[in-house]
Amino acid sequence: MPSGLENMKTIEIYTKPYCGYCLAAKRLLTMKGMTFTEIDISRDTEQRQVMQARSNGRFTVPQIFIGEVHVGGYDELSALERSGKLDALLAA
Repeated sequence: MPSGLENMKTIEIYTKPYCGYCLAAKRLLTMKGMTFTEIDISRDTEQRQVMQARSNGRFTVPQIFIGEVHVGGYDELSALERSGKLDALLAA
């Protein structure tokens, strides 16, 4: 975790069991020292609808939100990390 980076924003991840991309996203955030709230939508149709509304209709998991920013899925989260932009988003 970079010096001075604190978990100042709420991080929410919509997931389903046995989702490899969900596990990868949680692992990346955990390695960065971040805490997050996991919302399992596999049996919760209400939360699934909330996720779809927040993510502009996306229905795949994971769907990741950092603060009010919709990051997208694991591919987008990983791209932010590779480009060096994830730390700024987490700390902003």
